[in-house]
Amino acid sequence: MDLTLLGVGAMNSPRYRPAGLAVRWAGHRVVIDGGGTAEEGEQIGAWLVCDERAELMPSIRRRSAALGVPAGVVEYQAGGVRLSPLPVEHTSHPTYGYLIEQHGHRAVWAPEFWVFPDWAAGAELMFADAAGWDRPIRFAGGVGGHAATLNTAERATCAGVARLVFAHIGRPSIRAIDRGQSPSFGEWGVEGRTYWLR
Repeated sequence: MDLTLLGVGAMNSPRYRPAGLAVRWAGHRVVIDGGGTAEEGEQIGAWLVCDERAELMPSIRRRSAALGVPAGVVEYQAGGVRLSPLPVEHTSHPTYGYLIEQHGHRAVWAPEFWVFPDWAAGAELMFADAAGWDRPIRFAGGVGGHAATLNTAERATCAGVARLVFAHIGRPSIRAIDRGQSPSFGEWGVEGRTYWLR
């Protein structure tokens, strides 16, 4: 199975396209999030999203409709692979990440969260929130926010995540990148880069 980053940016990123992932295996292809980045004529089995109220949903719905597939928070299973939406603490309404499983191998797509998701423990590969750098970003009214990249690196290490890729890079983390800084564990996601789960 290969997992390709369609974008690595937080909302309104000055540098990157919106965070999104394409998952491909044995004649199947699924897109998760991405802000409408699937190409015309692409064959996809499903368009999964983490937040059905996200600002990018109108764009995603238009593109998914053009491709003939619905977009939403759903489980998808085919060809020995299961993508399951699991809850994350992020904002005042329900939001999710995805556990991607194939023959005992596990990857996680969790591009936005306030609290590191316990269900990501032991993942071979995790794509995670990097909106904040050295401190979390709190939403107005105290209804959640984004974890700090440095904290997520520590939590992922303690949780036994084998490979951590930051895939929702916000302005504070962009400034850290420009200063040549990187977390103690994990790597910055790269748009168009493919990662493998075997």
